[in-house]
Amino acid sequence: MSRMQGEMLPLMMTHTQLRTNPAGKISAVKPSGPGLFLVGFCSVRYGLALILHLCNFSIYTQQMNLSIAITAMVNHTEASSQPNSSTEQPSMDSLGSWNETLKEAKALAPVYDWSPEIQGVLLSSLNYGSFLAPIPTGYVAGIFGAKYVVGVGLFVSSVLTLFLPLAADAGLALLIVFRVIQGIAQVMVLTGSLLGTFVVLLVGGLLCQTIGWPYIFYIFGGIGCACCLLWFPLVYNDPGSHPFISTSEKRFIVCSLAQQDCSPGWSLPIKAMIKSLPLWAIVVSYFCEYWLFNTIMAYTPTYISSVLQASPKDSGILSALPFLVGCISIVLGGLLADFLLSRKVLRLIIIRKVFSATGVFFSSMFLVPLPWVRSSQGATMAFLVLSAASSSFCESGALVNFLDIAPRYAGFLKGLLQVFAHISGAISPTVAGVFISQDSNAEFGWRNVFLVAAAIDIVGLIFYLIFARAEVQDWAKEEALTHF
Repeated sequence: MSRMQGEMLPLMMTHTQLRTNPAGKISAVKPSGPGLFLVGFCSVRYGLALILHLCNFSIYTQQMNLSIAITAMVNHTEASSQPNSSTEQPSMDSLGSWNETLKEAKALAPVYDWSPEIQGVLLSSLNYGSFLAPIPTGYVAGIFGAKYVVGVGLFVSSVLTLFLPLAADAGLALLIVFRVIQGIAQVMVLTGSLLGTFVVLLVGGLLCQTIGWPYIFYIFGGIGCACCLLWFPLVYNDPGSHPFISTSEKRFIVCSLAQQDCSPGWSLPIKAMIKSLPLWAIVVSYFCEYWLFNTIMAYTPTYISSVLQASPKDSGILSALPFLVGCISIVLGGLLADFLLSRKVLRLIIIRKVFSATGVFFSSMFLVPLPWVRSSQGATMAFLVLSAASSSFCESGALVNFLDIAPRYAGFLKGLLQVFAHISGAISPTVAGVFISQDSNAEFGWRNVFLVAAAIDIVGLIFYLIFARAEVQDWAKEEALTHF
C-alpha cells in the first residue's frame, strides 16, 4: 500500500470496523460478496470513514505546522519579510481598520534567536517519542480499543498544539517536551500525510504573513479539538456497539467480518525475521528513504524562505507544490506498477527494484544540484518538484515490499518499519541543522545536507537491490515458530 493509497483508504472503505495490530495501527476490513449491493451509500460506515480521514488529516497538519511556522519564528526570516510589512499602509475605509488589526496581531508574534542546530532539534523532536511508542500503543489499543487510543491521542495533540506558542515563550526545553509528547500521541496515525502537509503549508504561509505564526497552532489545534467532538460520540470499535447503525447494515458488516481470515494465535518468528536478509533490505531502505523524505518535509519551507528570500506567504505556496505533485505521482506510479504486473510485462521483484531505483536515483539527482541553482527561483522549484515526483515511485517499490514477503505479519512489520522511519526522522533534521550552522552563509551547509541525504538514500538502494526478494519467505509460511 502506497502513502497515497493509505490516504485514500478511509474514503474507499466499504465499512469502518476498526482493528488494531501489534504495532497499534488502525486497519479497515473491506466487505465482499453480494451484500455489498444491499447497503446504500448513505450509511454509518461511510460517515465514520470520513470522520477517520478528517482526524488523520488534522493530526498530520499538527505534525507539519512547525515546519512552516519556524520560517517566521526566527530572526533571519523576520528580516526577510520586512519589505512586505513596510508596504502595509492604513486605508481610508473599513478595510484600513482590518489591515491595522492584522498588523497589530502580527506585531505581537514574538521572534526567537534560535540557531540552526536548535531548529534542527525542534524539527526532529516530534520523532523522539514516535519511534518508542508504536508497540506500547498497540498493546494499549488491545486493552481499551482503537477508539480511545486514537481519540485521546488526537485530543492530547490538539491541546498541546494550542499551547505551543506559550511553550515557546516559556522556554526551549518546554517546547521540545511538548513536541515529544505530541509525537507519542500522534504515532497511531499514518494516513493523511501528503494532504495534511499540502494544506498546512499552503495556509500556514498566509497566516504567518497576515496575522502571525501563533495562529497556525491556534487554528489547526482548534480543528483537532473540533474533530474530537465528532470522534468520541460517533466512532465505535465494532458495529455491534454503535447506537446509530441500522440493523441491516450491522448484519451486513458482521457477515462480512465473518468471512475474514482472523488468526490471533499466530506467533512472531522473531529469530527468523532477524536472520532474513530480504526483510533487512526493506528495513534499511525504509530508514534511508525516510532520511531524505524527512529532510525535505522538515526543511523545504526554511530553504525556500532563507535561500530564495521568499515571503512567508510565497514560501508556503511554493513549499506546498512539491507535495501536491507528489500526491499525483504516487497515484500514477501505483497505476503503472499495477499495469506492468497485471499484463505480466515484468515480474514482481523487478517492478519493486525498478521503481525503487527510479525513485531514489532521480530524486537524489534532482536534489543535489539545488545549491548550485539557488540564484534561480524557477530552477530551484523545478528541481524540488521533480525530486518529489520521482521519489513517489518508491511507494510502489521497497516501501510496500513487506506485503510480498510476509503478508501474514503485515501489520507487525508495518509498525516495525515505521519505528525505523521515525528513528530516521529523529536524526535527519538534527544533522541538517548541524550542517547548516557550520557555514556563515549556509551555502555549503545546504550543500552538505543534500549530499548526505542523497548518499544515504543511494546506499540504502544498493543494499535493497542486492538482497530484496518478492516471494513469501519460509518463516512467513509456518504456523509455530519462536514466540515474542
